[in-house]
Parts: sequence; C-alpha cells; structure tokens
Amino acid sequence: MSRTMKKYDDCVAFLGQWGCFQMTVFFLLCASLIPNGLCALALVFLNDVPSHHCKVSDANLTEDWRKNVIPLQVGDGKQELSRCSRYRLDVVRNLSAQGYIPGVDVNVTDLEQESCIDGWRYSRDIYQSTIVSEFDLVCSEQWKQPFTSTVYFMGVLLGTFFSGQLSDRFGRKPVLFATMAVQTFFSFLQVFCTSWILFIILLFIGGLGQIANFVTALVLGAEVLTGHVRVLYSSLGTCLGYAVGYMMLPLTAYFIRDWKWLLLALSLPGLAYLPLWWLVPESPRWLLSQGRVEEAEAVIRKAAKWNKVQPPRVIFDGCNVSVTVPETKEHYGIFDLLKNSNMRSTTLILCVVWFTMTTCYYSLCLNTSQLHADPYISCFIIAVVEVPAYISSWLALRFLPRRLSVIGTLLLGAVAVYFIQLVPNDLSHVSLALEMLGKYAFTTGASLMFAYSAELYPTVLRNTATGAGSTVSRLGCCISPFLLNLRIYFKYLPYITLGTLAVVSSVAGLFLPESFKHPLPETIQEMQKRKKIKFSCMKRDKISVPAQDTAV
Repeated sequence: MSRTMKKYDDCVAFLGQWGCFQMTVFFLLCASLIPNGLCALALVFLNDVPSHHCKVSDANLTEDWRKNVIPLQVGDGKQELSRCSRYRLDVVRNLSAQGYIPGVDVNVTDLEQESCIDGWRYSRDIYQSTIVSEFDLVCSEQWKQPFTSTVYFMGVLLGTFFSGQLSDRFGRKPVLFATMAVQTFFSFLQVFCTSWILFIILLFIGGLGQIANFVTALVLGAEVLTGHVRVLYSSLGTCLGYAVGYMMLPLTAYFIRDWKWLLLALSLPGLAYLPLWWLVPESPRWLLSQGRVEEAEAVIRKAAKWNKVQPPRVIFDGCNVSVTVPETKEHYGIFDLLKNSNMRSTTLILCVVWFTMTTCYYSLCLNTSQLHADPYISCFIIAVVEVPAYISSWLALRFLPRRLSVIGTLLLGAVAVYFIQLVPNDLSHVSLALEMLGKYAFTTGASLMFAYSAELYPTVLRNTATGAGSTVSRLGCCISPFLLNLRIYFKYLPYITLGTLAVVSSVAGLFLPESFKHPLPETIQEMQKRKKIKFSCMKRDKISVPAQDTAV
C-alpha cells in the first residue's frame, strides 16, 4: 500500500527559486566547503622535504674539515651536499687533529663514508619545520614520506565510499556535520603527535571526513535547491567554495611555516561551522523518500516563513504521481547500483569517467607543481587556474547537454596533452600552455561529474551513487605519482597515457543517459525510463514534464 505524490519541484514551486531560505542554504553550504579546500592538499606543505644533510656536532674539527666533512654529489645537474652520508667522523677527527688540510694533504673523496648517525640538519630557507624534519622521514626512512600521502588518500577513499551509504540511510544533514567534525577534530589532534605512527593514524581518520563532506554538501544542496539555482550551486557554488579555500592554503602556509602551527590554523576554521546545525535543513527529498512526510512539510513551511510566502494547507499529500512513499521503509546500498543492466551500465561508465577525470587532474597538478621554484607560488597558480574552469562548468551545465559537455572536456584535455609531444624543446612556454589547457579541461570535467551523477540517480541512491563515483575517482590520486614516473621510459609516455585514457572514456560516455532539461528522478523506476544514446539531446523523453520541474 502506498500513497502517491507529484514531482517535488511542483510541490515547492510556491517558494520561488531564490528567496531568503534558498540564499541561506546556498551560501552556508558553499562556505562549509572552504575548510575542504584548505585541508585537501595541505600535505603539499606539511609533508614537503626540505634540503638536509648529516648533522656534524663535533667541535674539535677545524673550519676546513667542518666544511668538507659532507661529501658532494650531483643532483638535478648541479653539485650539492650529500643528504644521507658523511665521511667517517672518527677518521676526519684524527686528520684534523694531525693538522692535515682537506684538498691539500688529503683527497677527501678517498675517505670512507658513513650514514647520518647523529641525525640531520634541515634547511630553514623555505620551512621552519615539516613532518619530514619532525620525524626524520629521509634516507632509509624516505619511503614513509610518500606513504604518508597514500595513507591520507586511503582515508579519503573509504570516507567517500561509506559516507554516501550513510547519508542515504541516516540523512544528509547528520552525515554532513559528522564528516565536518571528523575532519576538524582529528586535524587538531595531529598537532600533538609525538610519533609518525600516531600521526598517520590520525591523518587516516581525518581523511575519512575530507571529500565525504564535499559530496554530502553537494547532494544536500542539489536536493534542497531547484531550477537554475540548483545548477549554479552544483557546478559553480560548491567548487568556488573549495577553490577559495585552496587559494587560501598557500597564503596561510606562506605566513605560518611551522607544520604544527599551520595544521592548527587549518583546523580551527571548522569550529566556526558548528552553529550551522540550526540553520542548515535536512533534505526534504530525502525525508519524503523515507516516508517522513510531516518532517518534510515542516522544512518547507519553515522555508515559506523565511521567504514570506503562504504555503498551501497540504503541501505533499494527495498530489498526482511519481514519488511513491512506501509504508515499510526500504533501505538501499551500494549493490543496488548494480541490480539491473540499465543501472549497472550507467554506474560502471560513470566510474570509468570519474576515474579518468581525477587521474588526469591530479597527474597534471603534480606535474605543474614545478612551475616555479617557490612552492607557494606554484600552489597558488594551480589553484587560480581552477576558477575559470569552474565558471566554464557552470555555463556548460546551464546551457549545454551534460553528456556532450563531459565528452567535450575529455576530448579537449586529450588533444592538449597529445600535442605536448609535438612542441620543440625550445618552446617550453607552449608546452606549459598546453599543459594548463589540459588541466583546465579536466578540472571542468571533474566539476561536471558531481552534478551529472547527482542528476542521474533517484533520491534513495543519489548520495550512494555520487559517493561511489567519487570513491573510484580517488584511486586516480593514488596512481598519479606512479603514472608520472613512466617518463623514465619515454619522456612523453605519461601524456600519451593520459590522452588515450581520456579518448577511451569519451567513447564510453556516449552510452550515458542525458539529464539536461529532465527532472531529478525520485524512484528507481523513473531512472529506468532514461534513454541511453540520444544524439538529439534537446529532445525530451516521452514523459511530459513542466518547464519549472526540470534540471537545467
């Protein structure tokens, strides 16, 4: 037994699209993503490796021997002090005591070497301290430095995976604030770590709330807002909130160069969002999908009061057609995304496209980190490039079919990275321009994927599906550094690999359904009615839908 209702957007049309309620939700949710931008790539500075060499604390050495006790080696085409060895100190001490002069009486290169028994001295030209200098993650312990980032991304991956299912089960609002709290609290605890093991444990737990917060906020806003405002929020609002935090990261790190104080500064802004619990509503769409009609109506009546409009006496009950609310609640999980061939093919293709976008994005981000000798300038340049990409994503979602937009960004990125190998070595600025064009394209595409995925799936699976796609995409974060190492075999092999991956994904994208000018599906049955290949994207499906009830 069930009761039926008309489309959600029709039911709440009396609210308008841009009243006080919608503005509050829009800006508060966008602001909640600023800490994500601050913390997402903080390891760029926290986990960087400063210049270092063996510590030599013996005061009995002459000045000449003190300058020559560290061997010279060639690195990056120039001579520099060895980072992991020194000449045996007992031998050097005896030669110094006997008055021998290095380079005159003794050929120092013939002396026996030893490891940095007494520790290391770290350069403070750029950083006062980092995790690397704090826990000596160098030389024989060097593997711990990249592994630290891997642990973090593993936390992000698992958090993204489980948060989607938890959000569909327990609601958008509780999961949003829980992930914000996890990110803030465990980032704060890391400041007090006295060992590397404890640090990576807390880093892993903190990573659980990182992108999970972004995905949950995206879905919550997409379900509360309607029409053009939904598109503006899903494509431009959320991403610019993230970009603002990302651009603030190098500025903050520039003035705070000690890793503990920097981590503290990055974690504290999360505390400011605790009062938002009383201002951010639960998703009425989700409440309806759970049969909690009275709570959904309470949210809409509150919104009507904020917007100073009069709601109808009955908002949802007795309406005509498409959302079915069962008296017995049915819970959905990740395996429901693969239940039938239509949903299974859509899910698998979306995962392939998600993976490609993220792999290309992070590969180019990591590769362009060497744009400038100053890491703060490099990070800021990379962050600024994202702003026009997000604006382009919003315009594409506003005026262009989703499938065409995603395929277009993949092909644009593929062309850019393919052409890099054709540029002569003396035109490095052209190669740089093509690389940034590729990053622009893949950033635009990655932004499109959040909104596109949210529009394809019904309310009961929307956050699970978006979280699953984002989870698969996190694998791209893990393989990007290894992908860049392919240049040791052939200089342009990473670009060829990225371009090929983008072309293959663009072909797979042809088989995705279109969501442009279609309503958000409320049930799995509605999702089944979406056609896959339909090259006339402006043409509607057979379901007749009022203009104000469409995803624009």
